[in-house]
Amino acid sequence: MGMILEPERRKTDLIDFLRTIQRPDFPLQEIDGDLSLVESGLIDSLALLQIITYLEQTYDIDFREKGIDPGEIKSVNAILELIARESAA
Repeated sequence: MGMILEPERRKTDLIDFLRTIQRPDFPLQEIDGDLSLVESGLIDSLALLQIITYLEQTYDIDFREKGIDPGEIKSVNAILELIARESAA
């Protein structure tokens, strides 16, 4: 069962997680909510799989059932919206 976290806590946890998978050569101070994670160079496509695994384990989202829309995981804000939608379901 996924944890229900407050939106701010979700965002902090997500950004902390992204920092663990970001490309080491990407100098990142602030992750803007609307920053395109892959296009900006923050993460590579392999890291998208890690994000999906993180969401499945942390928020109990079953992507095998619902499928993955790349647009839903393109930025911090998009991921947070996905979490909120799935948590409310």
